[in-house]
Amino acid sequence: MTLFKSLFAATALVASLVAGTAHADYPERTITMVVPFAAGGPTDTVARLVAESMSKDLGQQVIVENVGGAGGTLGAGRVASADADGYTILLHHIGMATSATLYRKLAYDPLNAFDYVGLVTDVPMTIVSRKDLEPTDLKGLIDYAKANKDTVTVANAGIGAASHLCGMLFMSAIETPLVTVPYKGTGPAMTDLLGGQVDIMCDQTTNTTKQIQGGTIKAFAVTSPERLKIFPDLPTAVEGGLKDFNVGIWHGVYVPKGTPADATAKLTAALQKSLKDENVVARFAELGTVPSPESDATPEALKAKLESEIARWKPVIEAAGQYAD
Repeated sequence: MTLFKSLFAATALVASLVAGTAHADYPERTITMVVPFAAGGPTDTVARLVAESMSKDLGQQVIVENVGGAGGTLGAGRVASADADGYTILLHHIGMATSATLYRKLAYDPLNAFDYVGLVTDVPMTIVSRKDLEPTDLKGLIDYAKANKDTVTVANAGIGAASHLCGMLFMSAIETPLVTVPYKGTGPAMTDLLGGQVDIMCDQTTNTTKQIQGGTIKAFAVTSPERLKIFPDLPTAVEGGLKDFNVGIWHGVYVPKGTPADATAKLTAALQKSLKDENVVARFAELGTVPSPESDATPEALKAKLESEIARWKPVIEAAGQYAD
């Protein structure tokens, strides 16, 4: 019996040592980066730039897989339930925070179902309209919306999308409910805005920059604290009369809870390097955003951001009463 116990203890020790070094050579195969939105959208654009750059540092390909639906919760749920081995990661935006209040029945806990890799970028929003809408500045748009609240339409890419959240915040800021028109994705919403079927949208610069520059939609303001270099003549929302209207669609990278610390650390290091990649910096600039500084591309910073954003958006969503099952 003593011999059996000794053998059992030795076996357990070997197993624990093997488990502790299982990720010493991580990564040894392809990593899947889940994006919980459709291909071609603004979050997908950010993800593909970062994934390509991270692949170089990690020595293994990071492929993007789009798992859209339910405001990003399907893709996030998939990663929450994936093996915690570092080979399935999630790039999600502000919806990780707002889903905690938006969805009454959520299959995962946004705060506790994941470990954190780091922040990626904070994309400014733009308040835009169809090209032929009457107002010419933000104050005029606000007055127009209030005077025509029963007919003015606000497009969004679906519940939980960045455009949905910004639209809710806009209506809250002007204290006027407008006609909300949800779409199944950013593409269809922008198509109808271009075609004049809807009036207003508030969406990320990664989705509106080309249309603004091309003059196919009308821009009223950016939601960043300061004007953007890419749009120096476009005022901030605060300058236009919306007090404290500062909102950006921040993005972060997550892994399933329990992922080995060494794997997470390598992912964080690769993310930090990717955000200094000249191509990533240049492409982000074209999209009206900048990479997060190294001090924010950390697990600690992302966790703190998520906690603060859940607290920030909870009263806004509850006041709007726009929940999803």
